[in-house]
Amino acid sequence: MTINSSSISQEIMKPGRKKKKVKKVMGEFKRKKLKSSSGKKVTSRKQAIAIALSEAKRKKRKRRKS
Repeated sequence: MTINSSSISQEIMKPGRKKKKVKKVMGEFKRKKLKSSSGKKVTSRKQAIAIALSEAKRKKRKRRKS
């Protein structure tokens, strides 16, 4: 069985809400408006992605509780 990169990326980005959150946060990063929890500006792309996924996960948990 062969696994190509497009099938992997589709599987990772399946949930639509997570995709929206990542898009929003990466836009903030691009415009230099994204800040970490300590209040400092985020300069690393990897850190921006980690923040986006963390926020999406937090929102999903909050939605599940209510």
